[in-house]
Amino acid sequence: MSQSSTAQITFFFVYMIYSKQRNASYVGYTVDILKRLNAHNHNKGAKFTKGSHWELIYSKRFKNKILAMKYEYKLKKNRNIRKKLLNRHLLLYNGYFTFYIIFSK
Repeated sequence: MSQSSTAQITFFFVYMIYSKQRNASYVGYTVDILKRLNAHNHNKGAKFTKGSHWELIYSKRFKNKILAMKYEYKLKKNRNIRKKLLNRHLLLYNGYFTFYIIFSK
């Protein structure tokens, strides 16, 4: 009897988190978003994120680390993209999007 081996595929995620307290965002990459977010929220993440509560507002999946790192760099350097992602999140989160759909017909 032979056992079949299952290949484990590892994905890399680029993520953006936001702190209302500081009105600041942070971009990073990881293989486990929930574990990384938990680390940020328990002062075990990046130095920049210590002392604040963070919420995940964006993530994108990549098949390899190099592509993830390139996209992370792009997000970190391009404030306009980060601002658009944050504004989209705030609109959806604050209910403005739902309000607009209901009353714009």
